[in-house]
Amino acid sequence: MTDMQVWRSLAEIPDLGPAVVTLGNFDGVHRGHQAVLGAMVEDARARGHVALAMTFDPHPKAVHDPAHTPELITGLDDRLERLAATGLDGVLVVRYTLDFARQTPEEFVRDYLVSGMRATSVVVGRDTKFGRGNAGDVETMRGLGAELGFEVEIIDDACALSESGRRWSSTWVRELLDEGDLPAATEVLGREHRLRGTVIHGDALGREIGFPTANLDHTAGMIPRHGVYAAWLTVLDARGNANAGRLADVRLPAAVSLGMNYTVGGTDLRIEAYVIDATGLDLYDAEVALDLVEWRRPMLDFGSLEALIAALGEDVDWSRERLGLRD
Repeated sequence: MTDMQVWRSLAEIPDLGPAVVTLGNFDGVHRGHQAVLGAMVEDARARGHVALAMTFDPHPKAVHDPAHTPELITGLDDRLERLAATGLDGVLVVRYTLDFARQTPEEFVRDYLVSGMRATSVVVGRDTKFGRGNAGDVETMRGLGAELGFEVEIIDDACALSESGRRWSSTWVRELLDEGDLPAATEVLGREHRLRGTVIHGDALGREIGFPTANLDHTAGMIPRHGVYAAWLTVLDARGNANAGRLADVRLPAAVSLGMNYTVGGTDLRIEAYVIDATGLDLYDAEVALDLVEWRRPMLDFGSLEALIAALGEDVDWSRERLGLRD
């Protein structure tokens, strides 16, 4: 198989034959996830089986403890794109609800992993919990494997360790994004951190002062430390905008302002991208991605439009350099 299939229910899964299956939230699909999934895919290929994963939407904590819902590093679309890059043959996206969570460990394994996904081998971490009240653990899975006819493979933590010895983790990525350390976050993720959004009309101040920006209605991707960033902007879906469509999949260099524009009395979060060396750009209504490369400075009150304009010029020059647009 060349393209990863995505299913939203067990009824959608075709008979692909025996499968090696894993499950998890996979938030960020960081290098630890990539190492484990890559090894799993290789094992499945060696057996002549397909490699499948199960993931959940929304995050289980959003259902069980909505007051403390974690901010997801990636939205579902980006999560699936990153999972596809590992070589998986298919992913089942389970709509996580309280009804789903009420299944016993036995019901979940029998109905989802064995009957639904035809698992001959299940790959899990040592701290895996599943079923009603998280009653199931690795030993439960082993017992069910013996009963229902599948192997259980425990993930070796060694393949999830960074060069520094720290375990790759979504928690680590969130820490780095909160600090504005984008190069380090890129190292853990294995790629730049991405924000998604739809380009909407703003207050046109940028155009008036010589820095027209694409204003994003943010839809996915963890908001990192507020400030100015060097980034790449990519049109993901033109949504009927022919001008944006001509730029589809082209990485455009940008200086991004993320936060409150204190100089003009801003009080709400704005994400504004100035595409460097572009004129007459029309991206309205298009879905775009911002892949953040490096943080420059916090959002500041410059006291006047003149000082703001001067600072923006310096931000653009810095971004141009960080994106390799200068010799």
